[in-house]
Amino acid sequence: MVKVSFNSALSQKEVKKDDESLIPEEEVDAEAALPVHRQSRTWCWCVCLGMALMLSGVLIAGAYLFRYFTVEREPVFFCGVNYIEDNYMMRDEEMDVPSSLRELEMTIRILEEEQVEIISVPVPNFEDGDPADIVHDFERRLTAYLDLNLDKCYVIPLNTSTVMPPRDLMELLVNVRAGTYLPQSYLVHEEMVVTERLERVDQLGYFIYNLCRDKETFKLQRRDRILGIQKREALKCRKIRHFENKFVVETQICEP
Repeated sequence: MVKVSFNSALSQKEVKKDDESLIPEEEVDAEAALPVHRQSRTWCWCVCLGMALMLSGVLIAGAYLFRYFTVEREPVFFCGVNYIEDNYMMRDEEMDVPSSLRELEMTIRILEEEQVEIISVPVPNFEDGDPADIVHDFERRLTAYLDLNLDKCYVIPLNTSTVMPPRDLMELLVNVRAGTYLPQSYLVHEEMVVTERLERVDQLGYFIYNLCRDKETFKLQRRDRILGIQKREALKCRKIRHFENKFVVETQICEP
């Protein structure tokens, strides 16, 4: 009888090899895969943060673009008016007298939602007047004049008796442009006196701030409301002629 025997050491080695082959792959690769999972999580957080920053940038840029285009698309009127030098209304037959008529041209932009009127007065055809940019802010009840010759800004409470509200002024200009209504044009005067210098204009609203920033800015008051200033007292004055109504206004800005 022949006996067949196996080397014990060899058999143990083969068993060990078989045991290793039985170990699940998940257990073998778990530690090796751990850094990959951490890197993927870090990458995911970076992507989310980047997307959030991009989204916030798009929202901010969209808000600015919306404001820019809505403001720029507001109606702009290029207007010219003939008016009489006297401060009272003439009869229709007297309007044809050439010697009494003056012509004034302006650009008017009306921002109805913001309740703001922006007016640009170019260099007048005659010498009696300065070019100017004007802002009437009905929400803040303020008017600002920028005298372009002096490069100075002047601020005063809005006078609603001479300045039409934006909706009414737009309706008037639309009718004039359509030829369905022509206002009588005449001249009224108002006198303002510089009272003090304003050091800050950032609290006067967005539109007046844009007009007056980096400019010398002064506060105005109507001359007839200042005690101690006589009508005959000589003051150094500048004139700005403009219209935001059915008549032309000559605003005299004087320094004591």
